[in-house]
Amino acid sequence: MPLVSTQRARRKLEACALTTLIWVAGICGVAHADVYRWVDDRGEAHYTDRWVPGSELIKSSKPHPAEPTPSASQGQGRAPASSANQTPAAKQQQAAEAAVKADVAKTKEAQCKQARDRYQKAIEARRIYKPAKEGEERVYMTDEETDAYRVQARNDVTLTCGSAPAPVQP
Repeated sequence: MPLVSTQRARRKLEACALTTLIWVAGICGVAHADVYRWVDDRGEAHYTDRWVPGSELIKSSKPHPAEPTPSASQGQGRAPASSANQTPAAKQQQAAEAAVKADVAKTKEAQCKQARDRYQKAIEARRIYKPAKEGEERVYMTDEETDAYRVQARNDVTLTCGSAPAPVQP
């Protein structure tokens, strides 16, 4: 009898371990799934791991590419993705990337304009004064300091705008 009860206990232990293993694997699979939220006609919110029309991605375990990766046969750059094949999260990511690019371009253009204006003023001015604290009298730069200031202003235009400033027309 002791041998039979030991075998039963061992089978129960194996079954329990297998059940636990399956349960843990199921939990891990759920923990790494995307979660979508959608609202039905009655206004009730529903959550699912599959995208349905009108749903929004509220949790993702992996980053979704904004566009499919190009294959070697497609040549240089990224191939444009058709909007019908993109998930709402991918469309949102693509829109965010486009907005960031537009903001960066706008900021770079403003910085370039400031650098060009500073250079233009530096070469048009006969004398340039040093920045002074409020209430202090202006102190003008020497000819060597003025030349160095103009060179720095020109270099700033080249660095900021990507090209040297156009020659000045008298």
